[in-house]
Amino acid sequence: MVAVIDRSRLADLLERERGAYRRLHPRSLAASKGNANLLSGVPMTWMAKWHGGFPLMLAGAKGATVTDIDGHEYADFCLGDTGAMAGHSPPATVAAVRRRVEEHGGLTAMLPSEDGAAVGALLASRFGVPVWSFTLSATDANRWAIRIARHVTGRSKLLVFNHCYHGSVDETIATLEHGRVRPSAGNVGPPVDPALTTRVVEFNDLEAVERELASGDVAALLTEPALTNIGIVLPEGGFHDGLRRLTRQAGSLLIIDETHTLSAGPGGCTQAWGLEPDVVTVGKAIAGGIPAGAYGLSGDVARRLLATPDTDLIDVGGVGGTLAGNILSTAAMRATLEDVLTDAAFGRMIALAKRYEEGVRAILTATSLPWTISRLGARAEHRFCAPAPRTGAESAAAADADLDEYLHLYLANRDVLLTPFHNMALVSPATTDDHVDALLAAFSQAASELVAG
Repeated sequence: MVAVIDRSRLADLLERERGAYRRLHPRSLAASKGNANLLSGVPMTWMAKWHGGFPLMLAGAKGATVTDIDGHEYADFCLGDTGAMAGHSPPATVAAVRRRVEEHGGLTAMLPSEDGAAVGALLASRFGVPVWSFTLSATDANRWAIRIARHVTGRSKLLVFNHCYHGSVDETIATLEHGRVRPSAGNVGPPVDPALTTRVVEFNDLEAVERELASGDVAALLTEPALTNIGIVLPEGGFHDGLRRLTRQAGSLLIIDETHTLSAGPGGCTQAWGLEPDVVTVGKAIAGGIPAGAYGLSGDVARRLLATPDTDLIDVGGVGGTLAGNILSTAAMRATLEDVLTDAAFGRMIALAKRYEEGVRAILTATSLPWTISRLGARAEHRFCAPAPRTGAESAAAADADLDEYLHLYLANRDVLLTPFHNMALVSPATTDDHVDALLAAFSQAASELVAG
């Protein structure tokens, strides 16, 4: 028998956890009220999205734990929403940054260093595309990849999947409503109607992909290997082979965004699944917490780009940035890729994430809750539906704000953190069996209380 959640009981439990959150974090609560000079009271507006009415105020972070100013230490499965997938302050990255700053000097000099070439070679080896350039974020990597695609194809439009996430790239903040392209909910000040720049289809729908590519105006299909910001929506068998075949037939580039799906292994899903993209974009985790991103081009795309007489890659061509590729970022990337996010580290991370996935499945079976959990390498996420969603729209329809807040607060009040925007648990090289045990114990208690009585 499937458990039916009593919404009045959920409301009572949620109010209890909200009260506990306020009592446990008086200094964070007070601090949140004293930031009148910050928009939304935080340095970056999404920091305000933590459940409970105010965010925890950070005191410090190390490895797979964070500490707030009230003295609580948390098993951290948020990990900066992937930005700290290497763990907080990984020793090898910290040592490289110290050497760069204290011994060699210079943080941004508009001069290359040997680290940049080493990182390019590491990324080429992992992702299988040979030519790389650096940015300060995955958003910029995606933005520049789109501009390059338009330039080399002479086409204007982008094709993305419904409920995709590729950072704050204007063309991707679009959704599909009743078959029409619309701005995504909350899209702030879109420069133009996204229907002018973007085509949108559902994930796992190859027929729709083929239909939209047939228009002949699509410069590139931009996709994550699996959707990750609307729960984890995994590709069905043959989906990626179909994307590669259809984009080649249509003369459109295939851009694979591995920013979140790097969790699948050292070369993300591109390496793990044998994908053949024209362009790869990546960011967040690759520099161990130092701002960095990168985009890689296939040999063919690089040749087409450089062979175009009017290509301006030096000054105002839209693919630059004064701080991009700075020597601090490249030093951090080299150390993180060489010494932290290694093959061996990913083996341990994925094994722990699998143990978490299996533990949650056992809890769902024991409580008869009609939920599912999906895993992509070292990250896993539960969704309030069964079976697991196969499209972004199906996953969005399973959202439940009260359940989200209840589970996040229940875990936070017991010193475990999940990603605030959704229910993702990410494992780092510093995560231990004890951390996973703490998460599973709190999840089990939360689920049991929800269906009690």
